[in-house]
Amino acid sequence: MDIQKELIAEFDREVALTRRVLDAIPEDADFSWKPHPKSFTLGRLAGHVAETPCEWAISTLTTDKLEWKPSEDWKPYIPANKAALLERFDKESAEAKAALGGFDPAKWDDNWKMVAGDQTWIDDTRYNVFRNWVLNHTVHHRAQLGVDLRLLGAKVPGVYGPSADEM
Repeated sequence: MDIQKELIAEFDREVALTRRVLDAIPEDADFSWKPHPKSFTLGRLAGHVAETPCEWAISTLTTDKLEWKPSEDWKPYIPANKAALLERFDKESAEAKAALGGFDPAKWDDNWKMVAGDQTWIDDTRYNVFRNWVLNHTVHHRAQLGVDLRLLGAKVPGVYGPSADEM
C-alpha cells in the first residue's frame, strides 16, 4: 500500500466534505451565536474547522515543532462572513494539499512536537500528528458544526452518506 497516495486521497475527501459543511452555513448566519455558554461561537468553530486541515496540516508537514508562545498576540481565526471563510479555506487547503503532495514519505516516522513553554502538548510521529490532529480533529469539529447547523435550522449536508435533510 502506498501510504502517501492513500493519505492524499483521504485528505482530498475530507477537505471536500469539510467545504460542503462550511458552505451549508447560512449566508446571514450570526457568527457570534453559540449554542451554550461553554461552546465556541459559530464564527470561531467555523474558523477552527477551516484552519485545521489547512494551517495545522502545513505546520505538521513543514516544521518539526510548533512552539506556542503564550506571550504572543495570537488571535484565533474568526471569519467576518461565510464568503471570507470559504475564500480562505479554498486558498489554504490548496496550499496544504501541495505541501502533502510534495512531502517526503520517508519523514512520516520523524518526531513532531507542539510545546507551550515547558509543557509538551503533543510529542508523536508526524504521521500520527497528521492523522489525529489534522484529519481526525477536522472530522470532530466538523461534526460539532453540523450540530450547530441543525440548531440554527439550516440543512445539514450528508458527509458519510445522506443526512436527514437529504432523505
